[in-house]
Amino acid sequence: MMENLPPCPKCSCEYTYEMNALVVCPECGHEWVPAEGGTDSGGPTERVVKDAVGNVLQDGDSVVVVKALKVKGSPSGIKAGTKVRNIRLVDGVDGHDIDCKFDGFGAMLLKSSVVKKG
Repeated sequence: MMENLPPCPKCSCEYTYEMNALVVCPECGHEWVPAEGGTDSGGPTERVVKDAVGNVLQDGDSVVVVKALKVKGSPSGIKAGTKVRNIRLVDGVDGHDIDCKFDGFGAMLLKSSVVKKG
């Protein structure tokens, strides 16, 4: 266990705590992997997110869903071929690293493995 935990990089809260290999902020809920001592080059490391076919995704890209997705509480779900515009890359939970909005469904987190750049 680390003795001096870093403050939250999003909200600067000093009351962070460790949960398994992650550091968690109790105020905003942000979770991150703490940097190893001496390996930080001074700036944040850029994370590369790739779609189902290997294209690199960036904030603001448009993507197409490549397989049908079930949605809790919805009888129909999301069909393959549905286009989503203006995605946002996030550090999500369980591999969900794309934040987007679907017409008729609202905001949703997606895994990059179920979309391709469109």
